[in-house]
Amino acid sequence: MTDLQLSLLAISGTLVVGVVAFNKWQEYKAKKTVENAFDDGQDDVLLNPDLPADVTQRHEPVFADENIPVTRPAEPVLTDSVEPDLTTEVNEDAKTVAVEKELPVDELIDCVIPLEFDTPVRGEKILAEIADLKYVGKKPVHFIGQTHSGERDAIAIGGAYTTLFAGIQMVSRSGALNELEYSEFVMKLRAIADNLNAHPDIPDMNSVISHARELHQFVAEHDAQLSVNVAATGAAWALNTLIAALEKMGFDQRPDGRLMMPDGDGGSLFTLSTNVSVSETMTSRLTLLLDVPCVAPSRDGFGAMAACARSLATRLGGTVVDDGNQPISKAALDEIAGQVNEFYAAMAEAQIPAGSVRAQRLFS
Repeated sequence: MTDLQLSLLAISGTLVVGVVAFNKWQEYKAKKTVENAFDDGQDDVLLNPDLPADVTQRHEPVFADENIPVTRPAEPVLTDSVEPDLTTEVNEDAKTVAVEKELPVDELIDCVIPLEFDTPVRGEKILAEIADLKYVGKKPVHFIGQTHSGERDAIAIGGAYTTLFAGIQMVSRSGALNELEYSEFVMKLRAIADNLNAHPDIPDMNSVISHARELHQFVAEHDAQLSVNVAATGAAWALNTLIAALEKMGFDQRPDGRLMMPDGDGGSLFTLSTNVSVSETMTSRLTLLLDVPCVAPSRDGFGAMAACARSLATRLGGTVVDDGNQPISKAALDEIAGQVNEFYAAMAEAQIPAGSVRAQRLFS
C-alpha cells in the first residue's frame, strides 16, 4: 500500500469519526433542548393533568397579540349569525338528546325494523339468534327489545319481550347505507324472524336509501377537522425525550403513534402527531388535530388546542404554523372560532349535537 493510499485511508477514517461525533452531538443537543423545555418548573394547565385547571370546562379563547396560525376547514363555511345565548341552548339540546340516546338503537340515524312476537319471548332465546348479526358490511347493527309494559331496553337474559327492534346504522364516514347492504340486512332479519316466530315490518327500500343519502349529505357537510402545527425554528427535537415529556404532562400515546389529550371524561379532546415513523429519532414538526363534530362545545376544543400549540411553541422554541407553513392573523383566527360556534349550532339544530353519542357514531 502506497503512502498516498495510507493518507487517503487516514483522512477517510477521520471524516467518518467526525460525522459520527457530529451526529451524536446533534442528538445530544436535541435531547437537551426538549429536557430544558419541559424542566422549567412552570405549571401548564393544558399539559399537566395534576393541576386543578380544567380544559374540559368551556372558556372563551383568550389569545395574546401574537399570530396563532391554524388550518381552517374548507367546508362547511357557515355565515349565519349566532345569537348571544346560543351556546347555552346548544348545551341544553345536547343534554336532552343525550338522555334520549342511551339505547343502542336510534331512530334518527338507524334504519329501525320492528319484529313483533305473538307471545313474549325470553331474552336468552333472542340473544342466541342475534349473536352473529353485529355488522352488515361496515354498518353496525344493534338490537333492543320492548317489554309487555311498553318499556324499551337492551336485550337481557331473564327478560321477556313482545317486540324486537333491529337497527342498522345508515351512515358513517365511510359512506351511506346502500341497496346491497340493506337487502342483506333484511334477508338476515327474515331468517331471525322465522326462528323466533316474529312478524317483521320491513320499510320500503327506496325510502330507506333516500333517507340514508340525505343523512350522508349532512355528515359530509359537517365533517370538519382543524389542525395547528408547531415547527422547529432551529435544531430538531429528540423524539424519545419529547414523547416521554408529553406523556408525563397528560398526553396518552395511541398504537398508531399519535398522542391524545384526554377530555377528562374518557374521550379525546384533540390529538398530536410527531409526523415521523417509529424508526426515526428526531422530529422538527408536531401537528395537533381537532375532530370538530366529535368534541362537545362545552369543552372548547379549538381554544384548548390553539393554546396548547402556543405553549408547546414557547417551550420548544418553535413556531405555530398552518399546513402551508404560513401564519394567520388574529382576526382570521377569531373568524374561525366564530365559525366553529356556528358549526356547533347547526349540528344542535339538526338534533346531532357535536360530541354526543349520536355524533360519535355518525363521524366514526
